[in-house]
Amino acid sequence: MNTPTPHIGAKPGDIAKTVLMPGDPLRAKFIAETYLEDVVCFNEVRNMLGFTGTYKGKEVSVMGSGMGIPSIGIYSYELFNFYGVDNIIRIGSAGGMTDTVKLRDVVIGMGASTNSDFASQYKLPGTFAPIADFGLLRKAVLAAEELNINTVVGNILSSDTFYNDDKDANDLWRKMNVLCVEMEAAALYMNAARAGKKALCILTISDHVYTGEALSAEDRQTTFHDMMKIALEIA
Repeated sequence: MNTPTPHIGAKPGDIAKTVLMPGDPLRAKFIAETYLEDVVCFNEVRNMLGFTGTYKGKEVSVMGSGMGIPSIGIYSYELFNFYGVDNIIRIGSAGGMTDTVKLRDVVIGMGASTNSDFASQYKLPGTFAPIADFGLLRKAVLAAEELNINTVVGNILSSDTFYNDDKDANDLWRKMNVLCVEMEAAALYMNAARAGKKALCILTISDHVYTGEALSAEDRQTTFHDMMKIALEIA
């Protein structure tokens, strides 16, 4: 496919080899304005804002992914396959599910379980396990240690359903020690695997499914800096 694509208005060379992907395009704008220098906006199609700049002298891009597996599936596929992006690091929020994660914890998704049918397109003779790139994961853990940020590493859930009619679903995932629930990582990991590229998901626990605790909007803005810093250090 030629560029620009139907969903990204950038030209070849506009996007860095590493892209940070929050779900919210306004968070992408915030990251670009707060952390990057010499920022240029490369995408405004459907208001899915994307920016390229430099962080500590290294070229980095940041772009929103939207909500859910279909949305990040489109954007990450185009970035990997049409724009030559090598690494995508998702930075998002998640709902805690186990007692081992608390509000404000940073969770790194080593694996991404899912209730999505996304993998069926590959016609595999079994069940595919979407996993992060180990190199990026290791760098993220080391960067967090240097920044004195505590992280929890493990399995996360990428769910297609925010409002689930099956009231037992969370209990079933929880008993398998799935740390938290979000809505994008599994598709990102599968697209990366298929394209021979690298992906990682770094999350902040913004609420807890079982305790009912939740961060305020102000708390979210302050707390989310930790995962942003980790992602930028390894970009």
